[in-house]
Amino acid sequence: MDDVFADIDGHTEEYLARLKRALAQPSIAAEGAGIAGMAALLADDLRAVGFQVEAVATDGPPVLLARMEGRRPERLLFYNHYDVQPVDPVELWTSSPFEPIVRDGKLYARGTSDNKGAIYARLAAVESYRRVRGDLPVGVTWVIEGEEEVGSLHLHQFVAAREDALRGVLGCVWEAGGRDARERYEIGLGCKGILYLELRARGAARDLHSANAAIIANPAWRLVWALHSLQGPDGRVRIPGFYDAVRPPTPAQRAALADWDYPEDEVRALYGIDRFLDGLTGMALKEQLLFGPTCNIDGFHSGYGGPGSKTVLPSQAVAKLDFRLVPDQWPEQVLEALRAHLDAEGFSDVEIAWWEGEAPSAGDPEHPFVQTAVRAAERVYGHRPALLPMMAGTGPVYLLCGQFGTPMVTAGVGYADSRAHAPDENIRLTDFVDGVRYIAALLSEYEDR
Repeated sequence: MDDVFADIDGHTEEYLARLKRALAQPSIAAEGAGIAGMAALLADDLRAVGFQVEAVATDGPPVLLARMEGRRPERLLFYNHYDVQPVDPVELWTSSPFEPIVRDGKLYARGTSDNKGAIYARLAAVESYRRVRGDLPVGVTWVIEGEEEVGSLHLHQFVAAREDALRGVLGCVWEAGGRDARERYEIGLGCKGILYLELRARGAARDLHSANAAIIANPAWRLVWALHSLQGPDGRVRIPGFYDAVRPPTPAQRAALADWDYPEDEVRALYGIDRFLDGLTGMALKEQLLFGPTCNIDGFHSGYGGPGSKTVLPSQAVAKLDFRLVPDQWPEQVLEALRAHLDAEGFSDVEIAWWEGEAPSAGDPEHPFVQTAVRAAERVYGHRPALLPMMAGTGPVYLLCGQFGTPMVTAGVGYADSRAHAPDENIRLTDFVDGVRYIAALLSEYEDR
C-alpha cells in the first residue's frame, strides 16, 4: 500500500480543503437548515471523483445513491449521513460551528466527527486508490441520507424503492467508530435499537394560580407518578415482559467483549463521574453497556422554569423518553407493552403523544467480512482493533443491513474527545488521514492475489 498511502499524503491538504467546504455548509436536519445545499454540494463532490449519483426522493430530504463499478462484480456498501446535530448551546463553542478552523492539530466544526469527516475520508480514499491503481477492485454502492440525526424518518421509503441496491453485497462500511480513550481503534458490528416517544399528562384547560392545587389535579404529579412506575431504584424496567425477548450474547460476541479493554478510568474522568451505575465494572459493565436494554428520561417539562418564582398550576406536563433495545426486542412490541402497563397502573389518562423507533442489529465477530476489516485496520493502526458486537447508540443498521443478512463494520475518524453532538466538535488531522488509509487498505483486501 506504500504507493496509495504516498498519494494520500501528497493530497492531504486538498482533501482537507474539500472537507472544510462541506463543514462550512450547514445541514441541520432538526431545523431543515441547509439540507438541500449540502445534498447538492456532496453530489457534486461524488461526481467529481467518478461516482454516478442519483438523488432518490423521499417525503423528507433526498437520499443520495452513488455507484462506482470495480474490476470484479462484487460490491461493498457504504453508509453515511450528511445531516448534523443542532449547534446549541452556541455560546459554548470556542469558534463558530460552521467556520472550520484548525487548532493544535485538530479540526473544529459541527459535523467533523459525526459524520462529514468520515464521508470525505472515504471520498479521498477512492480518489487516491483510482489515481494510483486504476479501477477499484470491487464496486461500491454508497447510501448517504440527510435525516440520521432525527431518526432516519423516511429512509424506509428509499429502501422500498431501491432494495435491489442493498442486497447481495459483500458487507457494509458504516459511519461511526474511531479511537477510544486508550487510543485503540474500535470497530462496531451493529447498533442497539430504539423506541423514542413523548408522554403527556393534561390537567385544566389552561395554567392556573397554584392556590388551585388544593382542589385541581396537577398533571406534573400525574406524569411523575407514571414515570416512577416504569423503572425502580434497582434500575430494572418494570414493564411486564420487557426482558422476555432479550437474546443473550453468543459465545463469539462474549469473546469479543472479553477482548475489549474498555477504558473505565479514562471514561470516568472524561465524563466527570466517580463511578458507573450500580458500581458496574469489568465484564458486567461491558455487557450492560452493549447488551443491556434501557429506559431513559431525555427531558421533562411542565409549568415555569425561568428565573425567580411563579406560583403556577400547569395545565400539562410532557416527558420525552427513549428505550434502547437489544435483539430481539422490537419497538412496536415495547410500545404496546408500555401502553398496557400504563393502563394497568391507572395511568390511562397519560397519552403517548407520538413515537418513532428502529430495530436492533448485532454482528458476528467471526464473519469473514469482519475479519477482512480487522486485517485492513491492523495494517493502518498497527494493532488489532476492538470489536464491539453492537454499539450502545442507534442507527438504521437493521433497515439497511440486518434485514438482508448483511454484515457491517464501522469506519470513523473520531476519538474519545471528539465531542460529537456537543460544542467544539472536532477530529484530529492525523485521525482523518488514518481514516483515508483504512478505507484504501480495506479496498486493497479485495485485489486479486
